[in-house]
Amino acid sequence: MALPIRLEVPEGSAAPRVRISRHFRAPFSSILTSARTCYSPRGIVRDEDLKPGAEDLARDLYEAGHHTTFQHAYFQFELENVSRQFLWSFLHAHPFYNSEQVSQRYVKIRASHCFVPPLTGEARAQYLEGLEEQLGFYRELISLLMPPATAAYDARFPARARKRERYGREIEKKAQEIARYVLPLATFTFLYHTVSALTLLRYWRMCQQYDAPYEQRLVVGRMVEALLEVDSDYRRLLEDPIPTEETPEFRFFASRPDLTEAGSHRAFLREFDASLGGRVSRLVDWKVRGEEETAQAVREVLGVPRAGLSDDDAIALAVSPSLNRMLGQALNVTTLDKLTRAMHHSAYTFRKKLSHAADSQDQRHRMTPASRPVLSAHATGEPDFVIPALVRQEPEVEARYAEMMERIWERIRRLRRLGAPDEFALYLLPNAVAVRFSESSDLLNLRHKHVMRLCYLAQEEIWQASVDEALQVRAVHPRLARSLLPPCSVRKEAGTTPWCPEGARFCGVPVWDYDVSEYRRLI
Repeated sequence: MALPIRLEVPEGSAAPRVRISRHFRAPFSSILTSARTCYSPRGIVRDEDLKPGAEDLARDLYEAGHHTTFQHAYFQFELENVSRQFLWSFLHAHPFYNSEQVSQRYVKIRASHCFVPPLTGEARAQYLEGLEEQLGFYRELISLLMPPATAAYDARFPARARKRERYGREIEKKAQEIARYVLPLATFTFLYHTVSALTLLRYWRMCQQYDAPYEQRLVVGRMVEALLEVDSDYRRLLEDPIPTEETPEFRFFASRPDLTEAGSHRAFLREFDASLGGRVSRLVDWKVRGEEETAQAVREVLGVPRAGLSDDDAIALAVSPSLNRMLGQALNVTTLDKLTRAMHHSAYTFRKKLSHAADSQDQRHRMTPASRPVLSAHATGEPDFVIPALVRQEPEVEARYAEMMERIWERIRRLRRLGAPDEFALYLLPNAVAVRFSESSDLLNLRHKHVMRLCYLAQEEIWQASVDEALQVRAVHPRLARSLLPPCSVRKEAGTTPWCPEGARFCGVPVWDYDVSEYRRLI
């Protein structure tokens, strides 16, 4: 097919910059050589062995669903001027990618550098005013949070209070990490993003799904153009994007308009929040025989009978860092170690509520998949946001934060009254907007996630969710839950030094001496 005419960049919005910086020398032919090798009696088939007309084989493989051959060629993209909403809704909402983006936690946002959708007239003016207002809120909130952030920092590092000129920037980072909660989802980011050719074909096919189809088609269209500049033979495989109207979500909304009203959405939000029981993350399901089956898997790996190895001892061989030193490796090798893979057999489902900012980090754990929402289906028009712990420290700051949120939602309501589609109005939602979903994981991948997120340097909400999860798993599977620890505790048990792997970024707390039930933090 011919690539459709590219979408125009809306007036006043910086154009997305898309560039392939690294790629295979002959990416399309890797489909053909790998496929031919499967049936070659003479060994490896190389590019020079391909005969004219061999390209037709790629289409046959594509139609038949034999897609592993399309995954050999990878493309590293440089992406600039793409929104945080686009990343959360589309680019990071699947498992098959690698991505490194600028962090709002550590890099201060200094200008109104945001996506502007194709709005006109008063709606456009309101949107632009909203962007400027939220950037102003961000700067104000950094200032308001400096006193409580300083107090919390000095409580953790009392010796550093006399060296404010050296550590003042660290305190400001703590304040801006929380202040980013008022930034709009429209805020731009830039990143390296690496995908296979197969993923890129899927991107194009699915780029018009919820929640940001306009920007998704705009950016992915340019990614596909860059692909065709590298190797035009991929044109043979491109299918038209599936229209939004043909997605199952759209069809459901069209068939049940009674369930698309704000009252229905409010009922769902109340029902969901009540089910959490006051937690950030609540354990709602698990394999009842998770411990027994993990123990049996260990015996199967080692080829020993139950009489020779009890459940307690078998589980300890897999999950105890003092016995299984693979758990203390800096390089995560657990999926390659035969005995450690026994941890795959226990699994857990959690119901969670995080801010968009925190969930944007949570979703990067691609081996703990979740059913994330159509965000517009959760939008009732009323403020619905997460309040960080540092904001709650000062009643005056919390009151001002709530006022900022009301101002943001009022502007979104105004945009809707002016006829702006939800897709565009919701770019003004703040990073604080609540995201509700269920997430599942086997123990092996939950353990790795907790090694990263029980660390006191992890983002506050995802850290709190991980504490909730570790304690609840302990309640149902105490022998398995001993593996759910932060990196310093794992390394101490495994005899790996130094216990804290963060070097100069040490959090200042000897977490390795604490039980998970004793974890407390403000910053």
